[in-house]
Amino acid sequence: MSDNNGSAVQIAVSAHPRIIDNEIVAWAIATLSMRVGALGIGVVNADSEADALAVALVESSDSDRLAAEGIQSGEAPQAAESYLMDVRAGASGQSRVVIVAPDPVGFSYAITELASRIVSADGLDAVAESSCESEHPSVPVRGIVRSFSSVDEDSTWFHDRAFWTEYLDYLASQRFNRFHLAFGMQYNYGADKHGGTDNYLCFIYPFLFDVDGFNVRAEGVSDAERHRNLEALKFVARETKRRGMRFQLGLWNHAYDYGRDSDHRYPILGVSDETHADYSAAGLAKLLRECPDIDGLTFRVHYEGGIHDDGHEIFWDKLFTAISAAGRPLEVDMHSKGVDQALLDAVAKPGISAVLSGKYWAEHMGLPYHQTSIRAREAAQPLPPGHAMQGITEFSRRFTRYGYGDFLSEDRTVDFMFRVWPGTQKLLLWGDPAIASGYGRYSTFGGARGVDFCEPLFFKGRKGTGESNRRDPYVRDDLRLAGREWHKYRYTYLLWGRLLYNPDASPETWRRFLRAEYGVAADSAEEALASLSRILPLVTVVHGVGGSNNGYWPEVYVNLPISAWVHSDHYDSDTPEPKNWGGVSPFDPTMFYNVNEYVRDALADTIGAKYTPLEVASWIDGFVATGETALVELRATADGSEAQVARTLIDLDVLVRLGRFFAGKFRAAVDYAVFEATGDRGAIESVVSRYEEAREAYSSILDVVDGVYQDDLKFGSEYSEHGHWAMRIQDIDDDLRAVRLERDRAAAGIPQEATQIAHRESRLPIPSGVRHEVPPAYVRGEPLRIALDVPDASGIEGVTLRYRHVDQSETFREVPMTRAAGSYEATIGAAYLNSPYPLMYFFELSPRADAPLVYPGFVDTLSNQPYIVINSTRWNVTERVQKG
Repeated sequence: MSDNNGSAVQIAVSAHPRIIDNEIVAWAIATLSMRVGALGIGVVNADSEADALAVALVESSDSDRLAAEGIQSGEAPQAAESYLMDVRAGASGQSRVVIVAPDPVGFSYAITELASRIVSADGLDAVAESSCESEHPSVPVRGIVRSFSSVDEDSTWFHDRAFWTEYLDYLASQRFNRFHLAFGMQYNYGADKHGGTDNYLCFIYPFLFDVDGFNVRAEGVSDAERHRNLEALKFVARETKRRGMRFQLGLWNHAYDYGRDSDHRYPILGVSDETHADYSAAGLAKLLRECPDIDGLTFRVHYEGGIHDDGHEIFWDKLFTAISAAGRPLEVDMHSKGVDQALLDAVAKPGISAVLSGKYWAEHMGLPYHQTSIRAREAAQPLPPGHAMQGITEFSRRFTRYGYGDFLSEDRTVDFMFRVWPGTQKLLLWGDPAIASGYGRYSTFGGARGVDFCEPLFFKGRKGTGESNRRDPYVRDDLRLAGREWHKYRYTYLLWGRLLYNPDASPETWRRFLRAEYGVAADSAEEALASLSRILPLVTVVHGVGGSNNGYWPEVYVNLPISAWVHSDHYDSDTPEPKNWGGVSPFDPTMFYNVNEYVRDALADTIGAKYTPLEVASWIDGFVATGETALVELRATADGSEAQVARTLIDLDVLVRLGRFFAGKFRAAVDYAVFEATGDRGAIESVVSRYEEAREAYSSILDVVDGVYQDDLKFGSEYSEHGHWAMRIQDIDDDLRAVRLERDRAAAGIPQEATQIAHRESRLPIPSGVRHEVPPAYVRGEPLRIALDVPDASGIEGVTLRYRHVDQSETFREVPMTRAAGSYEATIGAAYLNSPYPLMYFFELSPRADAPLVYPGFVDTLSNQPYIVINSTRWNVTERVQKG
């Protein structure tokens, strides 16, 4: 414990020695001492006199100490990582804080929270008034993933002990409880257009040590360098554990040779197809011995990780056997894409806790809920000849690529969690408490254990594009971060960590950070960041032009044409015909219209309950308007000479312009679809006008970022993985030129009568009194009655129930509901409910005077789940969520 008797004001901490001596609690007390020390406050031992504040740490199981502190045993928190903090104001100016927790992590959360409050208040005024609060985690797994993607850009931080100390301190203080350090994500074996070059630490074992019985080396890597790498890995694991977080090692690649036109910088020598599995198993066994602080391993077990789908269980069984023999419990997290029963059978071994990890919104960050349905192109497909390498992943179990697939059965034998990939935003600052709290509520969907977030700048320098001293994306000297690039995103980390832990956390949790960062402009910073941070997740969900982060980067968007006269080769592989804006499927095609589908229904006057592209454009317009108003205030009141303030202003300005661009393109695309269907000259005139405004918004980004960011931001080698906004203008101009030509040709033709169309840009609120009492559960093999209360005066003249199992390989069913005494009712049959899967459903309401509505639908912040999920009576959700 710190013993700072020279300070004028002191805090005394008392606890049983087994608490004080715990390394996690010791770290938290040291953090308290360091942070309050800057205010001239010392932290001393309990046997010293505290002239201002006494802090008592009491275990939840210590009934005698609880009684002495006047706390009932029933009030003591029992859930892992929870705490109770009771602040008692003293009459003589001294205060006392009693912290009760069941484990060291709970104590650490309370102690670091106390430190934050004291620092925010510039002194002990933060604990001057009596209060009592209790906190417990909502999400069992709250993880951050950092990728080693480039030997040139990532080696510095990997070996920098000071970086790790500050970075891990911050993650633990924001209540992340898992740190996942990922290796081998540089390439996707068998899928990249080009072979591998920068393979450093990709196939990890020969970069760390020799393996007895094998003569395997990474050419160009000395013994001293291997030892240094291993020591760095051991340091990170040890320091992660010391802060109360689990250390997850990601070994995403087991290919030793990428083949084809690969020119490895560090060729792997001494491995053959015949020895590959045995060497890998022996290497993994040694790694687990050398690094005892590894808690779990994450593997990419489909063909992109280097092992062909055909017969993959033979290779993986040897690695799982090595893990089972390690002599300690270990988690094996298998990236769920392409997982089949053979792999599930192989991983079922003693000592292994198996988990599948699926993608939350393909390889992007979308809204917090999970796709109501996946794109049609993700459905299972027959295996064509010659495709055994990827037969499971790309064909027979294709539906596992971009969601939870069929892994959320109540009878599953392995756990499940989610991962948010770095496709939507790689660079710009993000911060919306509403969406972050939504992730806190829905990361445990279907009893999932939680979520890993791939952090900002995740793939910087990937696929051999890294360059020395180019990790920092800024070129303007006053904005550069000098190896502390993660500092820019501290607000992002804070929101994810604290709102995963408690989605209902007090706004003070993040507002004290904003006050420290932006001063008197904190309120406007909060509003601008929240509103503008909703734009790109929404665009991602609705404009599902590509599931892979390699091919779709909304932040630095590669233009998909509106005009049918322009073809985009870039999006050929992952967009259905027609390959323009009108044909793009949303990532949730049940909840959202695509452009052509919407216009077809609008022209036929049969608009359904789905949210339309024009409603999406209106939402974006609203976010831009609110955000821009707050941005003006922020710019006027914040100190623009502060580097982080300047970075924030720049990124928010970019988001405003991106919002205008995407809203304009949605509107222009709708007009174009009308023109294609009707030949209406007014529609094509509107396309040109709206598109010109959208183009102006996008091109104006250049005025904001000129001389700010690198002129080629490299997150990979493919066209959409690198570049700059300036590189995208030509594609927009080519498309705009085509629609102008179409307008001119239409003007020279025979005039068409103007089309009368009732567009839907907004919808009525759900009528007052419409209410659904969610059944607590269903009984497997018995029918379930579903009722929706609808008052006679509501104007609703029909309701349809839409439902399916929580299984993305299935499609929705629907049944018209029957009117019965103030409600609508329908029954889901016993045969359908004789299933191990949870049930999801929503209602489509038909008002007399408007198009149908979705119930429950979205709230204004888009942070909720627009459907309902219930489990069977056999499922103990609480037990599942608290596990781990």
